[in-house]
Amino acid sequence: MNKAKLFFIAAVLSVCVVSGASAQTSGTYQRPDPEERRSHYLKSIFGPTALARVAATALFGTLGNRPEEWGKRPEGFGRRLASDFGKNIIKQSAMAGLDEVMKVDSRFYRSKKRDLKSKIGNALLSTVTARTPSGKRTIGVPRIAGTYISSVVAAEVWYPNRYNYRDGLRNGTISLGFNAAVNLFRELIKK
Repeated sequence: MNKAKLFFIAAVLSVCVVSGASAQTSGTYQRPDPEERRSHYLKSIFGPTALARVAATALFGTLGNRPEEWGKRPEGFGRRLASDFGKNIIKQSAMAGLDEVMKVDSRFYRSKKRDLKSKIGNALLSTVTARTPSGKRTIGVPRIAGTYISSVVAAEVWYPNRYNYRDGLRNGTISLGFNAAVNLFRELIKK
């Protein structure tokens, strides 16, 4: 099974869990208060959706035997699970910290418009944008930086020696594409 199929399957599984995630569909934007932001941060690491995503990613990494040095046995799954959990902690921490410093909100919000073009546009834009306190879109530095930082740190620190920052950059780009696919599924699923 090739990478594209594995990522597609992982996206579908994630959506089954994620479909209940927070979304804004009507009204005007209001930046979450500090308690909501803290709660979201903790859920993005320890919540059932986050843990299911980490487990699904580790499972598909094991099925695809990537990295192959970790093997397909339970020990390999455990290493991938720990690796993906660590990457998620780094990503979410970088995003939350940069969100606070930059006074933006990197969470995904469903489109208020119900036509397909608006839904697709919102899903794709949400991958690389954030909301200002007034609700306007801006470049999503926290999400982009968190995605790449977590992938590069993993490649340089705990992946097998043949991996380096270039692999981290490639994996970060793949991760952004995966996030776009998940956003699209979340956008198209009706609540």
